[in-house]
Amino acid sequence: MNDLDLRDRDDVVDRDRQDNPAVDREIKSPTKHRPPVRRRWGGRLFALGGFLLLAAGLSLGVWGKISQQQEVMAAAERARDCVRVATIEASPGTVSVTLPGTTAAFAAANIFARATGYISKRNVDIGDHVKAGERLAQLAVPELDDQISQNEATLDHLKSMLAQAEANRKLQQVTWGRDAPLVEKGWVTRQQGDVDVQNLKGQEAAVAAAQHNVTAQENQVKQLHQQRDYASVVAPFDGVITQRNVDVGSLVQGNATSGTFMFEIMQEDVIRVSAFVPQDAAFGVTPGVDAVVRVPELPDREFPGTVTRIADALQPGTRTLLTEVDIPNPDGALTPGIYCTVEFHIPRKTPSLSAPADAIIFNRNGMQVAVVSNGRAELRKVNVKRDLGTRVEVDTGIKAGDQVILNPPVTLVDGSKVQIRSDTASDK
Repeated sequence: MNDLDLRDRDDVVDRDRQDNPAVDREIKSPTKHRPPVRRRWGGRLFALGGFLLLAAGLSLGVWGKISQQQEVMAAAERARDCVRVATIEASPGTVSVTLPGTTAAFAAANIFARATGYISKRNVDIGDHVKAGERLAQLAVPELDDQISQNEATLDHLKSMLAQAEANRKLQQVTWGRDAPLVEKGWVTRQQGDVDVQNLKGQEAAVAAAQHNVTAQENQVKQLHQQRDYASVVAPFDGVITQRNVDVGSLVQGNATSGTFMFEIMQEDVIRVSAFVPQDAAFGVTPGVDAVVRVPELPDREFPGTVTRIADALQPGTRTLLTEVDIPNPDGALTPGIYCTVEFHIPRKTPSLSAPADAIIFNRNGMQVAVVSNGRAELRKVNVKRDLGTRVEVDTGIKAGDQVILNPPVTLVDGSKVQIRSDTASDK
């Protein structure tokens, strides 16, 4: 304890002694009261140290907050100049267009009755695979059989009459051959000679008439036999029976205009797929263009084929071109009448460039992209030919190899300084 502290203590004691006489007795023993004085000054020093620590902590916190804000502002300033870019590429030589389509049999035929009669035997049902010429059904035609028998009998009669006429002709030829020399020598009158000549000509005419009758009857019998052959219904080509409308005992009519519809047969080893190509892609569609058919119910299979037929004229109402694709179907996986999608690989008529849709800027100046050139942004107008969703096809304003800014900020202007982010410089 220094002299100043002792003087302060004596002054305090004198004041207390004056105010309270009892204090005088307590002061007589100074060593007894020194510890409380030290404790009071130790508390003050402790409080002062805590205050200084608190002030130092607050100062460090404020300084750290200010430094953090400065770093955030600096990072924001740097981020404002850093941009993501993508490289412009030339579009592929073919355009892939996917359209809905419908499958159909390569050939289909409705089998009608050509003869009138009852079904005596039916050999096939729906779903049966048949070969060309295979019998599908047999008709019972008793009336036609009777007509054939009657006409064959008439033919035999006419042939007999032809034979008789030929015999009479030969006899008349012999008669004339014998009388002709006699007429020349005058042993037989000329009148008799003229009679013999005319009789010969009459017999020759009779033979010709009989021959015509036989020929006509033969044609009639042939026609009846042909109708009889129609009683045997056969398949016109290899295929599958897809419809059956008759059964054993059914009466069918062989009328040419109102004949009975008996069967439907379809050829399925080759499937036709029809699709309508819109105008923007129709000008590149020609026979031989590759196509791939996909069926939603067969997700693991693709059916390649080629365009075989086109309508050569767009439909006025829809501005679409009817296009047919032939698909080999040896295993019968495809059936007629199902929904499918057809992906056409159409050769591109004019070159174009592919750009990300995120790079397109829409404003009052039209469609633009921001191209990075020498560390600055250049706004260029572009003409979008096709919108493919995430990408667009452009034919003017940019070239292959240009780097365009993705999602350009609204504050970006022509000539703004930019810095390409290293982790996105190769985005496509």
